[in-house]
Amino acid sequence: MVATEEVKTTVSQEDGDSRNPITYDLLQEGVSKTSKTRQYVAAMIICLGAVAAGTALSWTAPVFDQISAGNVTTNETSSSSNISTSTSTENDIRLTESQKTWVSSMLPIGALLGSLPSGYIADTIGRRYTAMVMDVPFILAWISISFANSVGWLYLGRFLIGISTGSFCVVAPMYISEIAETSIRGSLGTLFQLLLTIGILFIYVVGSLVTWRTLSMLCLAIPIFLLIGLLFLPETPVYLLKRGKRSEANRALKWLWGDYCNTNSAIQVIQNDLDQTGADASIMDLFSNRASRKGMIISVLLMFFQQFSGINAVIFFMNDIFKSSNSTLDASTCTIIVGVVQVIMTLCSSLLIEKAGRKILLLFSSTVMTVCLVMLGAFNTLQRHTEISKSIGWLPLACVVLFIVSFSVGYGPIPWMMMGELFMPDVKGTAVSLSVMANWICVFLVTWLFGLLKAGGLDVPFWFFSGWMAVATAYVAIALQETKGKSVSQIQNWLSGR
Repeated sequence: MVATEEVKTTVSQEDGDSRNPITYDLLQEGVSKTSKTRQYVAAMIICLGAVAAGTALSWTAPVFDQISAGNVTTNETSSSSNISTSTSTENDIRLTESQKTWVSSMLPIGALLGSLPSGYIADTIGRRYTAMVMDVPFILAWISISFANSVGWLYLGRFLIGISTGSFCVVAPMYISEIAETSIRGSLGTLFQLLLTIGILFIYVVGSLVTWRTLSMLCLAIPIFLLIGLLFLPETPVYLLKRGKRSEANRALKWLWGDYCNTNSAIQVIQNDLDQTGADASIMDLFSNRASRKGMIISVLLMFFQQFSGINAVIFFMNDIFKSSNSTLDASTCTIIVGVVQVIMTLCSSLLIEKAGRKILLLFSSTVMTVCLVMLGAFNTLQRHTEISKSIGWLPLACVVLFIVSFSVGYGPIPWMMMGELFMPDVKGTAVSLSVMANWICVFLVTWLFGLLKAGGLDVPFWFFSGWMAVATAYVAIALQETKGKSVSQIQNWLSGR
């Protein structure tokens, strides 16, 4: 949140403190007692949108195996899973390679369009109401996909789900950055990526056990739970103060930080920051201010490097990668292993980020990913020209797991979290929307490029992505400063060159 650094004497409070918050005099002891529990609860609820986004991103991995035009329809059960690959009611849609590419690509196209207005909408009606409105396409999308009887309905569903995914990539980080104390701002910021990976793992596990229509219906439950949870959350104190609703901001802060929080002090700090920035800024204001312009460049580049690591191409085509690499393990088993590792390491990142810092984790992430991508490229080059790859069939799984580990502790969560740190409240809505738009443009480009590049051999995209990760390492080492533990004003001073 923009306001906690001035509250110098904040200490944690156990829920169930017996003192009456009405009669307890905070100033008597000079201590403000806060509870972090509801901040985590609120962040977890808004990040159910990330779970829904994760299911959308990875849905293609198990589903394409079931509805590919090349698969022969039988009435037998697959020996590698409990999925019936047969019945006409389940497999009446058969996708060509071109259709598969478009089903994958409709999500980033929708996400691009969904992220564009979300910052403006969030500044107009609030972060919470924007999340509620943008949850509706999630629900409609899974209904469309679950009952699809032609590829057109899949296109529609993937487009709608992209709109919600792009919107939540804007709204959730904004919401979290505006409710969190400085001491846990980084940890809460990583929750978006953590829950996204849980959504991905859900698809990998459940997708190996049920048919694609059943999987889609199960995914429908997540946005429904999200909508219910949003009914109980308060609006962010920052947005309420921007609209002159001080008493409502006070109640929201009490709900989020606990009954014994010294809200007067915290709200005054927020108000001081808002007074310095004035009304909501335009796009021209964003680029005319040096600090905002530099923050925009950093945010967009981090999003660019995140996607040009090739992460979404790996997720979209996970099964294809393992099959093409002739891994000694079943492709479905490999994807589940990768999903588990991704969740565990993203959780580790949430614990490390306030200790190790943003910069060192980004440097570690891009360096290790460069090595992994080079090894995957070399493996597939050898596979095309020699027989030696058969004796090291374990290498693709090892490299992909290590790749996911390094991505999950650095370039997975940190660009989303830093996006909420780099901007003042007056430009945050516009800046976050543009950053997320850039991210989804890159998702579309990477998805399209991966299909194009792998036509020349599966080694080609890995060499391509490894080059960009080498560039990312150099950029972070030279241009990025650490933001761990810094207040909003300190970060703005760095961006301004002061």
